[in-house]
Amino acid sequence: LKRKQWLPFSVEHVWDFFSRAENLERITPSFLGFHIVAKTTPEVTAGTELTYRLKVHGLPVKWRSRIDVFEPGKRFIDTQLSGPYRIWHHEHTFEQVDAPGGSPGTLIGDLVHFKVPLGRLGRLGGQVLVRRDVE
Repeated sequence: LKRKQWLPFSVEHVWDFFSRAENLERITPSFLGFHIVAKTTPEVTAGTELTYRLKVHGLPVKWRSRIDVFEPGKRFIDTQLSGPYRIWHHEHTFEQVDAPGGSPGTLIGDLVHFKVPLGRLGRLGGQVLVRRDVE
């Protein structure tokens, strides 16, 4: 799954917001009931592990991930250690792309590699549901 979105803020401002774990709760839709339960370091950096609770289609889920790559102002990558997917590897990128006229802007990129559980059955229905949920 690959998505890009432009925001009318400097890359420093956008990076500062997205690299703080507590802001994940602010940007996650409320129907998911997303809540950070624990993190292994005070500030997010390479190696930080985060534990969350959320609801996926009404079912409570516990999810644990690790920040594998953390390049300030450029990108970070999180990988699911345990949770609802067989594989979840999410790369977040940040690129300064100013608007015409020079107003600061940032192009955010998301590249998610995922694999749903339940083999063939999961692939038949799960792929569509996951894509819709993430979008």
